[in-house]
Amino acid sequence: MNDITYSKKNDEIECVHYNNSTRSYKPHTHAGHLTVGYVESGTVCIAIGQDNLICRAGDEFRIEPNVLHEVKTIENQPYSMLVLCIKTATDYNDKLLKELQNNILENPENMYLIEEMAKDAGISPYHMIRKFKHAFGLTPHQFQIQSKVRKAQKLLEEDKSILEVTYEAGFCDQSHLDRCFQKVLGMKPTEYKASLAKGREELGE
Repeated sequence: MNDITYSKKNDEIECVHYNNSTRSYKPHTHAGHLTVGYVESGTVCIAIGQDNLICRAGDEFRIEPNVLHEVKTIENQPYSMLVLCIKTATDYNDKLLKELQNNILENPENMYLIEEMAKDAGISPYHMIRKFKHAFGLTPHQFQIQSKVRKAQKLLEEDKSILEVTYEAGFCDQSHLDRCFQKVLGMKPTEYKASLAKGREELGE
């Protein structure tokens, strides 16, 4: 885990430092967070929709909250970059959809079926899924899985055990946690804990 360090001084800003990394991330979003990045060396591709933003050393990029994006290497060549995830208020015209998103964010471990979401929003399940994905980049199910992983991250930051994190974040078992964590963050929970420890050491905590 020498290629990535997570640092977090408070609940407002998280810093992720990639050092000669070849990590790629599948399509995901950052709900309620503005993402700002600076490429220190190498080249990295930030894909947003159909657009591929090629960022080289010295380039900056910005990704608004709830925007679906992915991070890709260029011919698997290493890059170094600094990324800040900054908590920010988001506004959305559809109050019911925003409430649904908040319900999942606050309690991702709860079983919240599409039918219930649709009923709360006053639309059919089919239109519920379409509207949610259009607004937030992911289907409700994809967003719930991502939110479970985000909750697992917070619990790991509190130095809770993997077993505690597994069930408090709503995963069936540790292997389920590992699979989802790997899919969203590209690493296992144990690796994430190691990167947190490295970040704390660098901050002198």
